[in-house]
Amino acid sequence: MEFFEKSVAVRLKTHHHKYLVAGDDQITVRQSLSAAETRRARWLIEHVDSNSHVIRLKSCYGNYLTASNTPFLKGKKVIQSLPENARDLAIEWQPVRDGFQVKLKTSSGTYLRANGAMPPWRNTVTHDGGFTHNWILFDVEAVEVPEDEEFVDYLAMVTSFSSVSDEISGLEFGSPASIHSSSFSPRTPVFSTKKKPSVMDFFRNAKAVRLKNHHHKYLYADEDQESVSQDRTAASKNNRWAVEFVTDSQDDNVTIIRLKSCYNKYLTASNQPFLLGMTGRKVLQTAPARLDSSVEWEPVREGGQVKLRTRYGQFLRANGGLPPWRNSVTHDVPHRTATQEWVLWDVDVVDIVVQSPAPRPPPPLVYHSDSFTSTDSSSPTVSSANLQTFAVQESSAAKMEEGRAIYYHVVSDEYGEVDENAQGFCINFKGNDVHELTIKLEEETGLRGISVCTRSPLNGNLYPLRLQLPPNNVAMKVVVVPNSSSQDE
Repeated sequence: MEFFEKSVAVRLKTHHHKYLVAGDDQITVRQSLSAAETRRARWLIEHVDSNSHVIRLKSCYGNYLTASNTPFLKGKKVIQSLPENARDLAIEWQPVRDGFQVKLKTSSGTYLRANGAMPPWRNTVTHDGGFTHNWILFDVEAVEVPEDEEFVDYLAMVTSFSSVSDEISGLEFGSPASIHSSSFSPRTPVFSTKKKPSVMDFFRNAKAVRLKNHHHKYLYADEDQESVSQDRTAASKNNRWAVEFVTDSQDDNVTIIRLKSCYNKYLTASNQPFLLGMTGRKVLQTAPARLDSSVEWEPVREGGQVKLRTRYGQFLRANGGLPPWRNSVTHDVPHRTATQEWVLWDVDVVDIVVQSPAPRPPPPLVYHSDSFTSTDSSSPTVSSANLQTFAVQESSAAKMEEGRAIYYHVVSDEYGEVDENAQGFCINFKGNDVHELTIKLEEETGLRGISVCTRSPLNGNLYPLRLQLPPNNVAMKVVVVPNSSSQDE
């Protein structure tokens, strides 16, 4: 019993060097070696009573390891279930020590058994009274549950039955607490207020990703710009897929993405059969005239990996085995247990979207000399004394924010004449690129197709800015010259 005393979760390793795994259908239980590092091989421990040596084992899907009455060859099936009765004996197991291993005994006296030999026995899990001795022995490996998962999984455990959930409904989580129940008593609950990771965590701020499959290969856009395959070269540009989020999804709680290859074509779930007589269909690169559901994928979290589901329920699958299956990519619903991992993908973010900072208020408006004058009596007159004040204001404005102060004025006509009643304005601008400054001034003024000019101090003529702005964020005065046909109404 000490195998389960101090652990929150365990993995059960069979005599065949495989692990007890919860199936994706949330019903079956099987053995797997490749899924050993996934959440499906992890079983949360629930103690039925603090004074008993009986436990329940809960899968990552919130269902219990259950000794069913459904026959399977000479034994009976072991499945995942969530019974209505908290004291259902079918979900209770008594660990029996056998050297450095354990046997898990049901209430009816049968034992959990990991079957071997040829199909249909291979990789199945049953419970039976007549058995091959080694097949009922399990190595118990303690598993650390990540803090961001443990709180949610623990709550799922204790709220499975209404009799327990009533007892914790008044607790304020985030502070130390101890929960005792007549039906179970977990040994080491750890409360955490961290949010459970969502599928968006894989793609948050992702501009481009690589998708690595179970065969340790990457989703690869072939050079024919049409087919899709697998490749081991991580640094290849063909393994890079740009991420687009579909914002017009009918369900705001569902994340839908598009993946675009280096050839500017979308990853597409086609209707073309991969091989005649087989269920899988081709995955291609296409550039449809109208974006439809065939280029949309829904990421589904599976532990530390994702599955990419089409809008019709199939999954992106990296095939293995012999040619022509080897290195091919299809979309399908995997029915065989041996191919369950073929739809799992690791997401490597290779480029991120840099979030622009929140806009800051512009510096205060400043009246200045040259063309920035006004004859209105309410406007200040510019004198040599005011020029010194303007210089101080200009320096302060430049220091207020990161970037430089750009003082601009919009001329009244194409000859550069200044409207005597107009005012000069100031914006903050970061960078040295004249084209970016032009775009920002278009946004500020509401004009399109403008020219940004500077006035010559020698003859007063206007000259368009062509080169980079002066370095060191020096404040500047510019004149905006609109095209007569481009002003917004």
